[in-house]
Amino acid sequence: MDKEVDSAVLAVINEKRLTGEKRTPVDIISRMGVFDAREKASDQAWLASGDNVIITIWAEFVSVGTGGRWFYLESLDTHHRLGGGGERTALQSQRAKDRAQLLKRSLDLGLSVRAVLQTNRVAIAGLETDKAAKVSVRVQDDQEWHVASWDADQKLAVLVRGPQGWLPSEDEVKAARARGSVPAAPVQAVPVGDITPESVHAAAMEYLTKHFAGYGYKPENVSSQKLGYDIEVTDKKGKTLLKLAVKGTAPEVKTFKLSDEERAGARKGDLWRLVVVTDAIGPAAQHKIYKPEEVEKVPGLES
Repeated sequence: MDKEVDSAVLAVINEKRLTGEKRTPVDIISRMGVFDAREKASDQAWLASGDNVIITIWAEFVSVGTGGRWFYLESLDTHHRLGGGGERTALQSQRAKDRAQLLKRSLDLGLSVRAVLQTNRVAIAGLETDKAAKVSVRVQDDQEWHVASWDADQKLAVLVRGPQGWLPSEDEVKAARARGSVPAAPVQAVPVGDITPESVHAAAMEYLTKHFAGYGYKPENVSSQKLGYDIEVTDKKGKTLLKLAVKGTAPEVKTFKLSDEERAGARKGDLWRLVVVTDAIGPAAQHKIYKPEEVEKVPGLES
């Protein structure tokens, strides 16, 4: 809501809103190059034409630091909601992961990101829980943003508006945390010594189970049965849709092998698929499914 927005930030939003052409929230991102903008209007970030990354910046969470520089604390905890920190739904979690992936891509390539500044119709704490938390105002920010720092262990990134070379102080970050854009107690990262192929595989299994369950399917863990796959996905009527051999990777576990049973399953074809979850333990986990004929060319597979 407007009353939660810093006065300097609100002044910019109001000037854009009052002096610019009237556009709907969908029109704004569409004109910025987002394909299928209407279908993607509820997303938190978009890869637009020209490989431009566009993100939503919730104005209620923008802080103003030294010299009037704007910054935004970005939670990399994709499983917990902004503000209250409760568990996200599967769809909310996926949107958060998509956003994190696009921001990490921008950081790795040294690119800026474009932003839409947005306020909500209800208190920001209800952003992901209140059905009335729709867009109040959305305007295109004329200045670019960039990822100024990225701490995977603390699950925290800092986004800064304007030129690179500036970061908020520790006191400014502490004050910004109080605004609620990141969970008060970030989930602790898995100690490096505890990251093993087994723990990565377990994380991949958990990720896929939540993913398919979130879309209304029934994912059953059958790995103990040595069938050549780990998860059997069925629909509401009990029809088998996929037989998934699950593999996970992480910075410490970059490769994996297929068992004899899994290779036999690949030869049978049918509903068997290899699914690889990259960054299985990290904040930007994502998966890709491979058909049997594609298996030998899968990145990370040891022969």
